Amino acid sequence: MSADRVDGPHQNQPLVTGGTDLADADAALVCTHGRGASARGMLRIADEVHRDGVAVLAPQAARQTWYPDSFLAPVERNEPGRSSGLQAIGDAIKTATDAGIPTDRVVLLGFSQGGCLASEYVARNPRRYGGLAALSGGLIGTQLDDEYPGDLEGTPVFLGCSDDDPHIPEARVHDTAAVFEAMNADVTAQLYEGMGHGINEDELAAVADLVAALVD
Repeated sequence: MSADRVDGPHQNQPLVTGGTDLADADAALVCTHGRGASARGMLRIADEVHRDGVAVLAPQAARQTWYPDSFLAPVERNEPGRSSGLQAIGDAIKTATDAGIPTDRVVLLGFSQGGCLASEYVARNPRRYGGLAALSGGLIGTQLDDEYPGDLEGTPVFLGCSDDDPHIPEARVHDTAAVFEAMNADVTAQLYEGMGHGINEDELAAVADLVAALVD
């Protein structure tokens, strides 16, 4: 294990795959599930946005939970789950890049806890990605860092959330969008009136557009 590699509760968990076989794929969709959900459940969401030529890679959280507390809690209260989850995303991306798919052809999709984790991964590992879709999620921590160094090189970012989500404050969606804009991402943030904590057809259409842009 490298000196900077995390070995935590989510390592050695299954990486569930779907879509186009990785050996034949030109792009990848890395999906992270929410609290109490599963990687296989994310594959069902991926089916709604899939295009031929895109491999789907979905890491599984130990006991179906990436971290124990709210994403707004002090970061140390969500360790080691948070760091282990970030490592799981990084490992899934490496699976794609080892198969010859560059990161600018990898879209990260996450819902709820998974949306928070995917957002955090992109902010902490800046480069050009095929895209980020964080549904009902946002950057992790009681307060966001004053500066997230790095350039996302125009990575398209879609943030979708309800204006009354019981877990994700509207302000955190706006703050997350501002961070990504400062990092040179191409950000679309959409708040839906009275939706609650879920995924709607408009969000799926936005994710489908991100995926289609990789292969069309």
